Amino acid sequence: MSLKVSRGILAASLLIALAGCNAGNPGSALNGADKPAATPAAAPVVQGLCPTIALRDGTAYYRTYAKGGKDDPAKVVYQASLADTTRSCSRDETQLTINVMIQGRLVAGPMGKAGTLKMPIRVAVTDGDKVVYTELTQFEASLADAAQASQFLFTKQVTVPGDVSGLTKVQVGFDEGPYKTK
Repeated sequence: MSLKVSRGILAASLLIALAGCNAGNPGSALNGADKPAATPAAAPVVQGLCPTIALRDGTAYYRTYAKGGKDDPAKVVYQASLADTTRSCSRDETQLTINVMIQGRLVAGPMGKAGTLKMPIRVAVTDGDKVVYTELTQFEASLADAAQASQFLFTKQVTVPGDVSGLTKVQVGFDEGPYKTK
C-alpha cells in the first residue's frame, strides 16, 4: 500500500512542478515589475508558410554544343542538370524572404574539356496566376576533369511582399530568355 501512496505523491508533485513551469513569470511581482517590460525589436523568424519549390517543366537540363553542332549529341560540350531543391523562409512585418537552394550536376560531353560553364538559371515566384518575382542569373560552375562529373550548389535569396497567399510557389530552371528581370 505504501508503494501506491508513494507513486500518487510522486505523480502529484510532478503535476504541481509542471504547472509552475507554465505559470508565466512568478518572480515579477516580487521584483516590483508592475510596469510593462520593454521588448526588444522582433527579429525575423522561420514561418510555417514557406512556398513550395519545383523545377519548371522541361527546364532541368542545359546543354552547350560545339560550333555548328546544335542538337547533335556527338557535338555536346557540356550538359548540366538540376536535381534536388530546397528552401527556407523568414518573414517580417512587410516581406517574405525565401532562400532557394538547388543541387546540380555538370558533365562533359563528347566535345567537352575541363573548364567553367556559365548557365542561365531562372528563379520565379508566383502567387496563383500573378508573377511576384522573376530573375535570370548567369551562374558559373567548374568542371576540373572532363572524365569526372562535378556537382554544384546554386543559392538565391528572394524577397517578395509579405502578403502573398498560400498559393505561392517558387519555380526554378534553366532559361535562355531575357536577363535580370524582377
